[in-house]
Amino acid sequence: MLYWLYSLFDINLFSYISVRGGFAFFIALFLTMFAMPKFIRWAQRTSSVQPINEWAPQRHQEKASTPTMGGVVFISATIIASLLTIKFSNFYAWSAIATLLLFMLIGFVDDFAKIKKNENLAGFKARTKLALQIGSASLIALALYLFGFNTDLYVPFVKSPIIDMQIYALFFWILVIISTSNAVNLTDGLDGLATVPSIAALSSFSIIIYITGNSIISNYLLMPHFNVGEVAIVSAALMGALSGFLWYNSHPAEVFMGDSGSLTIGAFLGYLAIIGKSEVLLLLIGSIFVIETVSVILQVGSYKLRKKRIFLMAPIHHHFEMKNWAENKIIVRFWLIAILSNLIALMSLKIR
Repeated sequence: MLYWLYSLFDINLFSYISVRGGFAFFIALFLTMFAMPKFIRWAQRTSSVQPINEWAPQRHQEKASTPTMGGVVFISATIIASLLTIKFSNFYAWSAIATLLLFMLIGFVDDFAKIKKNENLAGFKARTKLALQIGSASLIALALYLFGFNTDLYVPFVKSPIIDMQIYALFFWILVIISTSNAVNLTDGLDGLATVPSIAALSSFSIIIYITGNSIISNYLLMPHFNVGEVAIVSAALMGALSGFLWYNSHPAEVFMGDSGSLTIGAFLGYLAIIGKSEVLLLLIGSIFVIETVSVILQVGSYKLRKKRIFLMAPIHHHFEMKNWAENKIIVRFWLIAILSNLIALMSLKIR
């Protein structure tokens, strides 16, 4: 809508992505701050609370009355703020919104099933959830491919692509979206643990997407150039919405994001990595998500092969809980790792 005002009334200020990104951030922030208390009260009245797995650390049982599905609120706020600020003719911005919407719906249905059954986190069957994720990711990847998006693979510190993946880019993109979606989902186990690393990752990708969409800056930094700059506005909107969510999700949490939030954030980060040609750099930008996922893979693999566990409990944040670390200490230290790794990732942009 803001870009429409620029086109109709020649308000040049609204032609800038940075300005509209700022508006998107604050619109999503205020929408989330306004709607979340109302959602929390509704969730408490209807007992839409977080079921706690019996295998989780014992101190998690005190969180059993905490409302969940907060992701529906902040993702909806993100979509509304984006629709008010993006340029409607940009395909990549619409694909970003489609990614948010598709994965939010998957997460919402899963969250709702858990709430209704309330038996050891019984929601979707794992195969059903994975099939829906694959289907949604396939739609996004296919849309990018049919639209003619570049299929080259770039790696950090190298100014030219190392390979043209051609049709195989479809499978790679699907893998990136699904892997990141589930990685963020695994991380969302403590109050605010996934929120700040997500904001940090979105900040890095917003910068990368903005640079990639700007022909002058991308040329100066020897980065690829595509017309994806509008997506930085959607990313800024999600940053604002998550900032508003963190007000209520910080320890002790008044609400959890649920799968409707974590699956969606992860899928969106995967999408940003793809259009920003930063799929490999995603490993550093999303370092906390990678660490959490690897800890689960190592734990399961070790137990199946050696009948021994590497960690007291996986994902790794539970390991530190079992070692009696205070929850706040675990959360803040993981936040610091996420912020530092993102700073390193941004430093790498100039080293090409």
